[in-house]
Amino acid sequence: MTIRDASADVVPTSSLRADRRTAAVNRSATRLILAALIGLAVVSLTRIVSGEQNLTTGGAMGAAINSAIPIMLAGLGGLWSERSGVVNIGLEGQMILGTWFAADFAFKSGSPWMLIVGGLVGGLIGGILHAIATVGFGVDQIISGVALNLLAPGITKYLAGIYFTKADAIKAGGGPTQSPKVHAFTTLNWHGASSWLTKVQHHHWFLISDLAGLLDGIVTSLNVFTIIALLLIPLTWFVLWRTAFGLRLRSCGENPTAAETLGVKVYTMKASAVIVSGALAGLAGAFLVDYTGIYRENQTSGRGYIGLAAMIFGNWRPGGLLAGSSLFGYTDGLQQQNGGTTIHALLLLVAILLAVAGGYALYQKRMVAGVVAIVVAALVLVWYLTTDSIPSEFATYSPQIITLFVLAIASQRLRMPAADGIPWRRGQGA
Repeated sequence: MTIRDASADVVPTSSLRADRRTAAVNRSATRLILAALIGLAVVSLTRIVSGEQNLTTGGAMGAAINSAIPIMLAGLGGLWSERSGVVNIGLEGQMILGTWFAADFAFKSGSPWMLIVGGLVGGLIGGILHAIATVGFGVDQIISGVALNLLAPGITKYLAGIYFTKADAIKAGGGPTQSPKVHAFTTLNWHGASSWLTKVQHHHWFLISDLAGLLDGIVTSLNVFTIIALLLIPLTWFVLWRTAFGLRLRSCGENPTAAETLGVKVYTMKASAVIVSGALAGLAGAFLVDYTGIYRENQTSGRGYIGLAAMIFGNWRPGGLLAGSSLFGYTDGLQQQNGGTTIHALLLLVAILLAVAGGYALYQKRMVAGVVAIVVAALVLVWYLTTDSIPSEFATYSPQIITLFVLAIASQRLRMPAADGIPWRRGQGA
């Protein structure tokens, strides 16, 4: 008789947990890639039906990437803060501080790496101010954020009037509303790949040419700053969802009283998250300086608010935020690259997306939302069919309009952290 060791059939709990985590990561990555391919296929179909070939050229995709990254970074900042339970409306002001400090540091040092350092410093200042006001003194989070957005333009204007009007700065092109030209990161050289991808685009094949346009946009717009920015998405996901630190931070945004009873230092976690939030927003401002090679007054143009909207669209998750910032960046990049003619073709894309959203809502038996979406889709389709162009004002503000539109559609499935925006003081649940 053979005696069998029963322990041989027992799988260690740690191994099971690791397998589940690996499976969850694979599912998330698969969904993200599938969603990206479906989105690109819809855009490709729109390009073929409308005949507007500029929708997915390498130039349009490159402009979209460069427009999406500052929105994504600002949205990441909002995600860190709100996952800890603190609303950060001050992302716009923190971005503004990041633009000035990035330009000042880069001009004085002559190094593009100081763009990153300066942006982080400017954003950290804004984040620390917001953390002291909201976490330290319990100031209303919305009021603190709005105050920061009002103060930052005045502070940077004052500083620019002092430091960018000195003799050496004026000689280099500086002034009270702009910095001298700064040293920015150079784009990586992928000319061989770009030439081949451009040839594929000229065939106008369904999906294949559009994918080539996307890859062309990536290889012609990548630099060190862009790579660092894109790596922050998986890094944020790993820190917040796969570490003990992230678990504690997110628990503060769900139930800070329960987190405190378990030994979590709620004030420290909230303050840390808000400061990181400011640093990321400042980095978004630094990217704008790197992209244009100069600091200008009002350079952010509301991208901090759009980043906040992208975060909400993404359901307070990095993957969803990436999708939302890509959508808003794509719209902004198109209107910068090609203007109103290409934006007119997007009306067809909006009609298709609305129809799909309406059909899905009806499938879920949400009759009112489904009927409204389908009716609006029909109206947008009529608008597209009866016009050849759209007003220039609509093209200019299309990213903001798309922001409001997408949030209205996506609001049915959103779930914010349970304690987000709720003031908390130690011992209040006792």
